[in-house]
Amino acid sequence: MATTENRIAAANDETAAIAELDEIVDRQRAAFLADPFPSLQERQATLGALAGMVLSHRTQIQEAMSADFGVHPTLASDLIEVLGVAGRAGYAAEQLEMWMAAEARHADPALYGSGRAFVQPQPKGVVGNIVPWNFPFDLSLGPLVEMLAAGNRVVLKPSEHTPACAELLREMVHATFERERVDVVVGGLELARAFAHVRWDHLLYTGSPAIGREIAKAAAEQLVPVTLELGGKCPAILAADSIDAESVKQVLATKALKSGQMCITVDYCLVPREQLEDFARLAADYVSDAMPGYCASESCTGIITSRHLERIQALLDDARARGCDVRMLEEAGNVDPDTRQLPMSLVLDPPDDLALMQEEIFGPILPVKAYDDLDQAIDHVNAGERPLALYVFARDEAVANDVLRRTTSGGACVNSAAVHGALPSLPFGGIGQSGSGRHHGVEGFREFSNLRGVFIRGEGDLIEAFAPPYGATAQAVVEAAFAGVA
Repeated sequence: MATTENRIAAANDETAAIAELDEIVDRQRAAFLADPFPSLQERQATLGALAGMVLSHRTQIQEAMSADFGVHPTLASDLIEVLGVAGRAGYAAEQLEMWMAAEARHADPALYGSGRAFVQPQPKGVVGNIVPWNFPFDLSLGPLVEMLAAGNRVVLKPSEHTPACAELLREMVHATFERERVDVVVGGLELARAFAHVRWDHLLYTGSPAIGREIAKAAAEQLVPVTLELGGKCPAILAADSIDAESVKQVLATKALKSGQMCITVDYCLVPREQLEDFARLAADYVSDAMPGYCASESCTGIITSRHLERIQALLDDARARGCDVRMLEEAGNVDPDTRQLPMSLVLDPPDDLALMQEEIFGPILPVKAYDDLDQAIDHVNAGERPLALYVFARDEAVANDVLRRTTSGGACVNSAAVHGALPSLPFGGIGQSGSGRHHGVEGFREFSNLRGVFIRGEGDLIEAFAPPYGATAQAVVEAAFAGVA
């Protein structure tokens, strides 16, 4: 009986949330039509308010992250969810005058006289953002930076897997912004489906390729432009001169971040076959020396839900059942169901048809594939879907450049991993199955802007040559053009 009542209550909540979404979109659209081009000063003030909002809610953000993940490092919350967003807003505010400026384009004076051509960025209108659970503030408020910088109205839909963060996000936004400018809707699957079918002026979705396809289909019905950030299996290629303590540290430190629950983490490594054991030894040494007791510490993020925890454990069980060389980098007892913390493990040279080599892992498992020469490693990467990020570890710059030249990915780092995703000046996004479009920096500003091409007529032009009835002027223009060709 209680279960039935709970289901009815949940359905009623979803219906109410969908109705609220419709009201919010109507309200924001009306506000946009009344004020379609916020000034530079208005946009900078909005970005300042956004930065101030996250900084003033630092403690609440830490608490909400820990509530949703079971365990979440407070310093990681500070660095990524608070300072990362505030820094991104500050960078955009500093650059905004230049971003908003009209960009002159060439107009042949022989044909257009003193006429002028330029590109003028203008706001798109009302923008939606479907937010994933792994970075509840960074991936809701981070893209909000460029959306607001471009002058848009925005509605955020946080993940149902992070309820504490979702409620805090709504509370923060409502206390900081007019709802006509920024709003938040909280709900589950039905709300997410309804959100994807709204006739947005632009829609951002961050998540899995499977759901991304459904989002793109729904948006296509309304001819809504979409930005898709879809992740994938991001590889790290280690050259023979880079199987050393520093390279392994960079790989493992990136994998440890969020316990691997990050779309640009190192999903798997490619190392020279004769150095496979060297890599494993260096990995074990690093965890033993620099991370003792890590998986039970406050620095180890919990797996987001019990279902995700079971999925990760099933991947390891499958690898063991297939006879793979699985090496736990830390001794650990039974997993605490409240904290859901897992130790990191290596799977050495797994077969390509193994489940953990077919799907994005999103957990603290690191497959390490052996290769016989660098061409083989590059071929392996190119045989799969294009990743969101690719990492190259090589002391020889020519080798690193060769790998970058012969592979394709959304982003890349050399002798580090995931750092490109933290830079507000670099565009962030995927290609192919890992996504389309970009946010961060000027590319993000342009992504959420309508780049309107404008021509202003001057004097002394020959544009009448294009209009019928055609006569002497058109003939003269054509003869002059063909004379130039000859």
